[in-house]
Amino acid sequence: MSALPHVLIVDDEPDLAELYASWLDDEYAVETAHNGATALERFDQPADVALLDRRMPGMSGDEVLERIRERDPECSVAMITAVDPDFDILELGFDAYLTKPVGETGLKNVVDRLLRRSEYTDTLQTFFAKLSKREALMAKKPQFELEADERYQRLESEIETLRKESEAHLSELDGEDFEALFYRLDA
Repeated sequence: MSALPHVLIVDDEPDLAELYASWLDDEYAVETAHNGATALERFDQPADVALLDRRMPGMSGDEVLERIRERDPECSVAMITAVDPDFDILELGFDAYLTKPVGETGLKNVVDRLLRRSEYTDTLQTFFAKLSKREALMAKKPQFELEADERYQRLESEIETLRKESEAHLSELDGEDFEALFYRLDA
């Protein structure tokens, strides 16, 4: 019997963390933490996916993300937060960005997608992480702000370079990621 994928949920709202856990615990080994320090203690057993709130008292989700990346760069990380994305997200090493509220289907979909992507080449993983950043910004920022920001323009250039590098690996994509890829490229 193979072990279930391990998901670590980090949110300073215990009721919300437990709700997320209840949605996922049929399919995954789920652990919760309600602050950054506890999350890092629990991370001694590496997680396959970490779901992080960005704004927590004490150690922020951004800091937890940085420490997770130092310990285990292979862990897939989704920021699930009430913080609307701004250009600062371009410097963060997450794989997906979801703005609260997040429903059960959306949460399950992001965990499933991140687990599938963990088997892709590094180039495809980086490509999808950058697409996630672009999508998050496009959902919250007007086009004129995006066009005026140097960091965003650099992101667009990186996406185009990665798209070209990824063409040889497109056969790795499952149907959902393949559709998402072309939807996002047309954005």
